[in-house]
Amino acid sequence: MTWAIVMLILMSLVKIVLTCLPTGVIEWLLGKFEVHAKLSDENASLSLDGKRLEGAEKQKVIDQFNEAIFLEKYYIYPGDEERYLHPENGGTPLVIDTKKGKKDVKLFVYRYDDHIDVVKQYKKKVIAYRVLSESLQKESLSVAGSLA
Repeated sequence: MTWAIVMLILMSLVKIVLTCLPTGVIEWLLGKFEVHAKLSDENASLSLDGKRLEGAEKQKVIDQFNEAIFLEKYYIYPGDEERYLHPENGGTPLVIDTKKGKKDVKLFVYRYDDHIDVVKQYKKKVIAYRVLSESLQKESLSVAGSLA
């Protein structure tokens, strides 16, 4: 009988702790599994066709990327990574080099008329997903205009 009461108290404590986690802990946990992470100006370097973007143009592209809406994640079959890293009709990608924690992450951004494909490469993993950003798709900047 006492074991049942002790177990009930322990289960109640675990339930309370898990359902009342501080906001910082929740944000950290969600950040660990976030596919479309936000970029910061300090950690990101952007290049298009080998030319680095700097200043207001860089900040504008980063803001547009951060405001993009995540649509879906693509499943990449083993051995099929090159098809996503260098698509046939993808054009010239916008390459974003950044850090996520201690890991170096490289993002390839391919612009299409109705969506944007992002291919994230870190260590030996490749993750591809689709986002929607009308400002990044339709922008007449020299950068965004030459992504296609």
